[in-house]
Amino acid sequence: MKTKLTNKEKEILDSFEKDEWIPVANLSKRKKELVAYARSTMRKDKRLNIRISERDLLELQRKAANEGLPYQTYVSSIIHKFLNGSLVETRE
Repeated sequence: MKTKLTNKEKEILDSFEKDEWIPVANLSKRKKELVAYARSTMRKDKRLNIRISERDLLELQRKAANEGLPYQTYVSSIIHKFLNGSLVETRE
């Protein structure tokens, strides 16, 4: 049975097959660095309360459901992407 790959998976496989990947010198050290980074990045220790229209909330909930996320997580990801400059508007 042949596995069907997504476009992103095909890109990764092609990159790997072209020997574009570089091994990490000290893997255990790098893993620890990344775990520490993830923990500090993902820690949610502050609360934000805002008022928005019911229509906007329903649209946020709908879009979050399409992404498979709780709507609060979806809103948090939008804010995070905006602050990091990676939020790109697309039209459906």
